[in-house]
Amino acid sequence: MRSHTHKTAAAAGALATVAFLIAAPPARAAGTRDITADVLAGRNVTLAGDTVVTVPSGTTTYDGVLRGEGTLTVRGTGTLILTRNSDFTLPKARQRQKVSVQGGNHPYVTTTTPDPPAITVARGATLQYGNGGSTGLIGHFPYGTPQFALNQDNIRVDGTLRLSLKSAYNLGTISGSGLITQPRFLWGTWDLSGTHPFSGVIDNGTQVNAGRPEFATALPNVRKVLNQGTWTVDTPLGQTVTEGMDFYQREYGSDINVQSRPGGKVVLTGQYSWSDQGGDTDPSLSDPSLNWSPARKNVNKRGTNIKGANVRWGDGTTHRIFMPGTAETVYINLLAARSRSLLTFDYNGPVTLGAPIGGGTFHDTLSAPGAGDIVIAGTRGNDVTFAAVQYYDGSTTVEKGAVLRLGNGRSGGDGGLYTAGSLYKVGNNGSLVLNNAGRALALSRITGSGSVTQSGAATTTLTGSGVAYTGTTTVKKGTLALRQGATLRRSKAIRLTSAGSRLDAGPTGLRVATTLSGKGTVKGSVTNDGVVAGGLTVSGNYTQSAKGELVLRDKPLKVTGAVRLAGTLDLAAAGTEPARDITVLNHTGGSKTGGTFTGLKEGTKVKLADTTYRISYRGGDGNDVVLTATAASKSPSPSATSPSAAVATRTVGAAEDDRLGWWPYALGLGLLGGLAVPATRLRRGNRRGGGRHAANG
Repeated sequence: MRSHTHKTAAAAGALATVAFLIAAPPARAAGTRDITADVLAGRNVTLAGDTVVTVPSGTTTYDGVLRGEGTLTVRGTGTLILTRNSDFTLPKARQRQKVSVQGGNHPYVTTTTPDPPAITVARGATLQYGNGGSTGLIGHFPYGTPQFALNQDNIRVDGTLRLSLKSAYNLGTISGSGLITQPRFLWGTWDLSGTHPFSGVIDNGTQVNAGRPEFATALPNVRKVLNQGTWTVDTPLGQTVTEGMDFYQREYGSDINVQSRPGGKVVLTGQYSWSDQGGDTDPSLSDPSLNWSPARKNVNKRGTNIKGANVRWGDGTTHRIFMPGTAETVYINLLAARSRSLLTFDYNGPVTLGAPIGGGTFHDTLSAPGAGDIVIAGTRGNDVTFAAVQYYDGSTTVEKGAVLRLGNGRSGGDGGLYTAGSLYKVGNNGSLVLNNAGRALALSRITGSGSVTQSGAATTTLTGSGVAYTGTTTVKKGTLALRQGATLRRSKAIRLTSAGSRLDAGPTGLRVATTLSGKGTVKGSVTNDGVVAGGLTVSGNYTQSAKGELVLRDKPLKVTGAVRLAGTLDLAAAGTEPARDITVLNHTGGSKTGGTFTGLKEGTKVKLADTTYRISYRGGDGNDVVLTATAASKSPSPSATSPSAAVATRTVGAAEDDRLGWWPYALGLGLLGGLAVPATRLRRGNRRGGGRHAANG
């Protein structure tokens, strides 16, 4: 039995209906049939072309069925509720949609040249499918698609489409700019398949499959998604699904689940934010900082579960992180399903991850380590800060050109990596910055050609023989410590750039195989098999081998322990500012300085510009290495063929190529004065790109 329920005020219901029918606007165009009276009367309707129903204000429940061939436009100011399934199609002359199943043993569905809409919800009107049950859908399903039923009846929504269904359903291709809304807690599932030009807002109250192994989903124009349930993204085998819209949450308990098949990838370029304004039609957040502090009853806590998926946050064109917040406002689970998960950060500017990536169940993210790996993509400008200690068990890769910062340098923003897992390692070909303010940081198994920079007040300790990266090591602030066999022998340069920077070499000491320069302090013994520049303090013993070189800068090398010298002394910059005494090595320990630089025994004359010096290993307070001026002299200018007319300098520690790039200019000034008096130059060949410049006489 058909029934019609017009849910306005009871006393005025009949009069309002009559008045509406009298005042109802005419059909939109010639040939369009107005079925308003049939719908209000609850009669079944057979379509034979274009039809329109004008819904009065309030709520109208229609228990009838629509059949035939044609289109349906719902207009007016009220809500039309369909309680029974209807089945009609476009006239055959308008049907052009092509549906194909590809993928062989892993079938997935594609739709091309979609039909024009069979259903249109005009602006101001609301069409509701179902009334909390499993029926009330308009659809025709002729395709036999695998694992889901594809709807042939495409729909345009410029008003509101409400999906009050407990069943699984498909709406075909969606267009328009209105609102599609699904009430909360109905547990129906909307299979959102194919590419949709819809540019409005989707309010997901329960469950949306925006991609499955049987179909890919594209929503290039959707303005926003209000996610109050579960938004699930999956991919067919080898396919990429990109979703660029912003997601919002209004109530506690929503999440985004991401899966992918082998070779598939999900790219999320928007942001998942809390919403405290704008309602269903325009969700927004009044202040972005509210994502970073808990709201009442944790209503702003939202999460994402990455389940054996290859996921990319960002596409290199934005620096709005997908999950803004802390452990109190967001959760991120990296899980294994068909395979381990992979999460790539791909931004073109700085972003901060303020929450740990774990592997637990929903908000209990730290109940288990995350099962997956992290990549910081080598996109220009990609600068990612982990302002929380991470809890995933896999590798961290920093691609060339990218930056990963552990810690933001402020209280409460310390970061770190979970190092206990067997799959843990750091492959750094970009820049790894260690920037904790209070929490000590410990890392091992670091490889790659990238740089490592200690810039936080908290100590970072590198442990084990797996510390094997080849890039530059810089200590700007705080302490970088080496323990349990960790060395920096493969690091192409070591720099301590401030007086407060500290390198703690541990009980085994530091063996310099490349270059060591700067202003800070090395705690522990130093063995120099490479190049060490003055200005540093060695709080321990200093041994320079026959392969080593000491470069005099504006300040001497200071050593508190025993000193044993060999190898080369480079004085290329020392003659630019003549002085009575030049201290090369300030030995503050009590023992004598042992050994000498090659070719520079005690008392050897050294010519620097216009000044002749004698070197002593008993200078200063008795054990410093000091140059003391004897007399200034000039010599005739050498000929163009004189060996003193061209001298190569040994330079180290410059900003771009790890050499002290101002030395060639300083040396040039020194040579102009020194050409008149030939000087004996000491060389060891062209090792590391230049000669040694210590003169004797």
